[in-house]
Amino acid sequence: MKNAKRFISIICIFGMVLTLLLSAGCATKGQTGALAGAGAGAAIGGLANMHGSWGATALIGAGLGAGIGYLIGNEEDKKDAARRQAASVDELRPLAGTVWQVISVVPKPKHSYKSIVSSFRPDGVVVTTKTDMDGKVETESEQYRVVGSTLIINKPGYVENTKFKIEGDRLFIDYGNGSATLQRIS
Repeated sequence: MKNAKRFISIICIFGMVLTLLLSAGCATKGQTGALAGAGAGAAIGGLANMHGSWGATALIGAGLGAGIGYLIGNEEDKKDAARRQAASVDELRPLAGTVWQVISVVPKPKHSYKSIVSSFRPDGVVVTTKTDMDGKVETESEQYRVVGSTLIINKPGYVENTKFKIEGDRLFIDYGNGSATLQRIS
């Protein structure tokens, strides 16, 4: 039994070290927090129940750790966004100076618009103009930056980390619980 405990401890420590090494490739602190939390939670869960089903407690620990780690990391992303005055030129590529019109959203939004156009300015501001079916126009300005394949959009008290890719004149955005396809118009 003593050797089994030692083996489990070594596996858990190895898992934590591997998690920390892999987290270096994460684009946001939310992603890094989720990964590190999952590793730490698995290790703690595995070590916490040495006499029973350590695999089950490791899985529960991993799930709880991932959730808590993401929440903590996402709050750090929000703080970073608030401290950030302007994105670097590299963080604005490849969207700086482009204009896109939304052509589809899944799931379909509750409110219908005649058009939604987002203009990614070279100064790190994205201006989104929404035109209602009755012609009423709403405009919203937010900060943006690009880290790898993650588009980060923020304003005070709000940050959205979305996956994106550009294929020709189409911009595909996946924001977790939905997606949008946009067509380049400039």
